[in-house]
Amino acid sequence: MVRRISSGSPFEARIGYSRAVVDRDMVYVSGTTGYDYATMTMPEDAGAQARNALAAIENALEQAGASIRDVVRVVYYVTDAAFVDDVVEAVGTVFGDVRPAATMVLCGLIKPEMKIEIEVTARIGAGAN
Repeated sequence: MVRRISSGSPFEARIGYSRAVVDRDMVYVSGTTGYDYATMTMPEDAGAQARNALAAIENALEQAGASIRDVVRVVYYVTDAAFVDDVVEAVGTVFGDVRPAATMVLCGLIKPEMKIEIEVTARIGAGAN
């Protein structure tokens, strides 16, 4: 049975997606930007945006019965190569010991204030191995 998880972001209802989808022991977390969904504000700094995105991802994983340690794949979408060092510093503290398969792509995002979007796939229990 598939279970859908919402973060409460207005974008989810408007666009028609879930923050995460759980299918058996797999958790697919949608691309997550750096909004603070409590205040709907976006920090200017790419590192701060990455930390906000990771907090929202961690929350979705916890609702799914998983954790950051269960992440097996991560994709980073960054809008400018100048932001990479700040992003790497922010995500390295979270994924340094987890070491999921990873891809980083330079691209445009849908709003100019968005500097980073992070998408993850996790397998519940993977971190225990």
